[in-house]
Amino acid sequence: MSFLLEKKCTPLPKGSPALSAQAIASLGIEVPEWKVIEGRKISREYRFKSYMDGARWVPLIGEIADSEDHHPDVHLLYRKVLIELWTHTVNGLSENDYIVAAKFDQAYDAWSGRR
Repeated sequence: MSFLLEKKCTPLPKGSPALSAQAIASLGIEVPEWKVIEGRKISREYRFKSYMDGARWVPLIGEIADSEDHHPDVHLLYRKVLIELWTHTVNGLSENDYIVAAKFDQAYDAWSGRR
């Protein structure tokens, strides 16, 4: 289990520094399915057996995002859900992105396990 699952997102004021490349690489080990995009976003595609499975899973992501007050871009596609995370106030990546990514992965693993 990732140490990130024990953490909560914290508000970052505008102008706070984004993560360094070294920190991004280190945190990326905790959420290996997530890809770094241009050094300022992370993205993951989750696959489902049907469109409706993905559509039913999206509200769970919304609940996690809202409880952490860290909201991703979510794209519902045919049999997959694409999520992009970044921290607007730092114009890049923060630990918050990785915390939420780990919690999304945990939710997906639980969802997949019951299917």
